[in-house]
Amino acid sequence: MLAKPINSYRPYWAKRFGAAPVLPMSRAEMDALGWDSCDIILISGDAYIDHPSFGVALVGRLLEAQGFRVGIIAQPDWQNASAFKALGKPNLYFGVTAGNMDSMVNRYTADRKIRSDDAYTPDAAPNKRPDRAVLVYSQRCREAYSDVPLVIGSIEASLRRIAHYDYWSDKVRRSILVDSKADILLYGNAERALVEFSHRLAKGEKVADIQDVRGTAFLRKRIPEGWSEIESTKLDRPGVVDKPVDPYEMKMGKADASCATDDSKPKIELPEGTKAIEIVPNARLKAPKADRTKQVVRLPDYEAVAQNPVLYAHASRVLHLEANPGNARALVQKHGDREVWLNPPPIPLTTKEMDYVYDMPYARKPHPAYKDAKIPAWEMIRFSVNIMRGCFGGCTFCSITEHEGRIIQSRSEASILKEVEEIRDKVEGFTGVISDLGGPTANMYRIACKSEAIEKSCRKMSCVYPDICENLNTDHSALIQLYRKARAIKGVKKILIGSGVRYDLAVKSPEYVKELVQHHVGGYLKIAPEHSEENVLSKMMKPGMDAYDEFKAMFEKFSAEAGKKQYLIPYFIAAHPGTTDNDMLNLALWLKKYDFKLDQVQTFTPTPMAMATAMYHSGKNPLRKVTADSENVPIPKAGNVRKLHKAFIRYHDPNNWPMLREALKKMGREDLIGNGKQHLIPAWQPLSSKPITTVRGEQLERTIRPRRVSENKRKYS
Repeated sequence: MLAKPINSYRPYWAKRFGAAPVLPMSRAEMDALGWDSCDIILISGDAYIDHPSFGVALVGRLLEAQGFRVGIIAQPDWQNASAFKALGKPNLYFGVTAGNMDSMVNRYTADRKIRSDDAYTPDAAPNKRPDRAVLVYSQRCREAYSDVPLVIGSIEASLRRIAHYDYWSDKVRRSILVDSKADILLYGNAERALVEFSHRLAKGEKVADIQDVRGTAFLRKRIPEGWSEIESTKLDRPGVVDKPVDPYEMKMGKADASCATDDSKPKIELPEGTKAIEIVPNARLKAPKADRTKQVVRLPDYEAVAQNPVLYAHASRVLHLEANPGNARALVQKHGDREVWLNPPPIPLTTKEMDYVYDMPYARKPHPAYKDAKIPAWEMIRFSVNIMRGCFGGCTFCSITEHEGRIIQSRSEASILKEVEEIRDKVEGFTGVISDLGGPTANMYRIACKSEAIEKSCRKMSCVYPDICENLNTDHSALIQLYRKARAIKGVKKILIGSGVRYDLAVKSPEYVKELVQHHVGGYLKIAPEHSEENVLSKMMKPGMDAYDEFKAMFEKFSAEAGKKQYLIPYFIAAHPGTTDNDMLNLALWLKKYDFKLDQVQTFTPTPMAMATAMYHSGKNPLRKVTADSENVPIPKAGNVRKLHKAFIRYHDPNNWPMLREALKKMGREDLIGNGKQHLIPAWQPLSSKPITTVRGEQLERTIRPRRVSENKRKYS
């Protein structure tokens, strides 16, 4: 997979202005830089923090390094177009993003209630971005300057690039390209596409003519000449599947059987040397191998998937199967009289290109316009370092794979260590502790397929499910070496690992687990088994509890060897597709068995494009071929069911006991109600309960229970 390096383009002429201390957010800042205009203006739903963990800063600095003058309009007032004119008319295009998060996920809880704060806003102020921010911002850009090309990107646009189920409106919505009226959509981590597109536009190409860039989507009227079209339903046929008749297979009825065995009929004598024709069962005529680079897979139309959940699940499955940059084909989906065309995914960045992106002159702090305001998202990551991107786990409820891809893209050791030193020297308030050294996962750094040829041809949705692929190199030595060198840097007291450890991968390297546990755990380590029951885990594409138990044993062994008392804190998801009430009860019993009293519980939220969302909407399992009569997946959709599933995980909370008592009685499990150790919940109910308190000790989350006075027993039992 060869691609032009993103640092090899000839810089745009405005490179002469040099790098800005921070990218400008006002005309006054532009004047101070000597700019009469911006070449590109980026719109973001987040506050502007000049740090590579924030998409608008990373993209802005990358474009600046290419020579373009980039302005930022962060969290604009969207009620009219005035705020979108603040920096004047851009010479090349508007780049519209919702920010680091999908705006609907950012603004609403899993129960569709508006959140009271926003971690990406100064002082966590709510309501600083609209619902469906990309759509609203795009409309205002068109109102401000209708003739300026409009480019959309970020996770919100990326995950809505085809017809998608929208949880908040409970319907299938059109591709965001159609509703935003954007000229082009850049999906995934789009550095490669962004750089190529920007230079071609700067050279005078029309945006409508730039249709061959990988990682982009756009609208067109028809399939261009020279392309062969394949119906997705022929690749992965939905509906009742009958075994095709094999014309070469000789099947005989009773009348024909006698012909095969009747020796009384005269035999035909063949001339000596004559060879009989051999009929080979299941023979196939081989057609010339098609050019995949000129093939487009047609997904069912928007109108079809909007009405037919089975076709929706089928389309989701096909999109995920066409996700490997090494073999993916273009996709097309009709919306009315227009075609939404998706070029194949972008070629992943090399290590040198990753270093180029992360070694930009970031100020590593919020824009000065925010003064002393606290931005929670910044406070959380200000002392952390991103070492890689991508995830080959393929968890069905997660959007990382859909957005960043399955191929791991890693920075060099030198680049990472340099950033640690920059944090030490530049970031105000640094006390010697790096809060995280990771990425989407903590321990996939430099892990890849053993064979480049196999990697290019693979169409699996996960490298670690149902088991770790034999072709995956699970060597953690590069990560171990990185940890050791990072903590040896002068002025660094501790390197913590805060991002999720893929424990089924970690146990393949006991040396890594030892290094992690003895040097990089700050008292407790959060990991995510997500559930205890195999039938639910199979819908999540997560490993079974055997892997958890193996990791837990290693964790406790290496903690004891180091003389440290440390704890694993597991995360679980409530109400995931495939989960029944009995599954949640079994999880609650597992939690009680190991004396876990968890405060934080994640309730499943169907996000666009996720495989679990396709399950939620269709009731089918797209991990296998989807047919009208294929596996039906139980879906906990009703609000009271979702609340019950969450209550099972928080079985220790007295506020949940009435609901759980009622549920256990209906399930015929009254034996779990009582005041003994063998019971899940007590038969008594307190008049009031004190809040759950987090403490350091055997239980990190402990319910402070009111005294069980006899009056309470009589009144509430």
